[in-house]
Amino acid sequence: MQKQDLVDLLAIVVERGASDLHLTVGSPPMLRTSGVIEPLSDDAPLLSAEDTRRLVIDALKEGQRTRLENEWQLDFALQVGNLGRFRGNACYVTGAIEANFRLIPSDVGDLKSLGHSPVVDQWCDVERGLILVTGASGEGKSTTLASMAKTIANRRSVNIVSIEDPIEFVHSQGRSIVNQREIGSDARDFGSALKNALRQDADVILVGEMRDTDTIQTAITAAETGHLVIGTMHTNDAPTAIGRIIDAFPKEGQQFVAAQLAWSLLGVVCQYLLPRSGQAGLVLATELMKVNSGIEACIRDRRLSQIPGLIQIGHPDGMHTVDDSLIELLIADRISLMDAMAHARDPNFVKEEFQKALKSQRKGWFGMFKK
Repeated sequence: MQKQDLVDLLAIVVERGASDLHLTVGSPPMLRTSGVIEPLSDDAPLLSAEDTRRLVIDALKEGQRTRLENEWQLDFALQVGNLGRFRGNACYVTGAIEANFRLIPSDVGDLKSLGHSPVVDQWCDVERGLILVTGASGEGKSTTLASMAKTIANRRSVNIVSIEDPIEFVHSQGRSIVNQREIGSDARDFGSALKNALRQDADVILVGEMRDTDTIQTAITAAETGHLVIGTMHTNDAPTAIGRIIDAFPKEGQQFVAAQLAWSLLGVVCQYLLPRSGQAGLVLATELMKVNSGIEACIRDRRLSQIPGLIQIGHPDGMHTVDDSLIELLIADRISLMDAMAHARDPNFVKEEFQKALKSQRKGWFGMFKK
């Protein structure tokens, strides 16, 4: 292809309001816009292995190039002049370098504007415990983590230690001290960085990803010993997140871990981003579990299959299922029924409740017309 600079491509990402740029051998540069991947243009030339390598390698520092060559994959952040900040992932695919660049918004929104319930905002005032932000890759977990950090920093006078891979949103200090450590340049791995955070007089610890047993155990211990720990996991619902934590440990230790988790866990918010109905953009749907006495007992006894039912009846405690969230978005005409059904735990329930709501609205309109 014609030698195009990575900065030129990233400028097009910003100009078109896209979220991601994909560089793949045998494909033109691809953009993700409102959740849909499409070519940069109809006549964009295909990328060769030499093209992708040049575009990626030229963007990396010397140490990052070495890590990519040695480990065959790399997560990194890239600040590009006035365009903004991007999170990059480069890896080898069938022997060639391929990459994705995601635009990081210049300013993270507050929790309400992102679409979170008041419970998530209230968790920012809690002094100790463990909060899990879960969801598949690309569902906005890092944005939620950054928004919670911003809320805490502006509202409280505490020491916040954030462990990220890579650093995405760069925080100002606010009323708090904010120490952001990046895996690969400031720390070797999440587990060792988290252990060190306990020696940094931290009040709040943000863990970019709880991906191994050592990190999970240290996070639970930190929450037990008086820290507020907020971490992310790649799971699609609260019971799966809890199950994954327990299953990360040997069978003989799982009962003890379940008891620790039951005592220290404050709650789980699971995220799903759906296309906005009728216009560009994405809308957040969530499932929120808040640990009460019933859920605490289920975690301790490992009766995780009962948790969805307890979330469903937990409205007085501020809980809601993903189906509740989807129905609310449908009634507000913010998402399509097809997208709601694709993300629902019980698609038939979502469809039936939405149809009931529509009938109720029509009756109300008809009554007003008769008057």
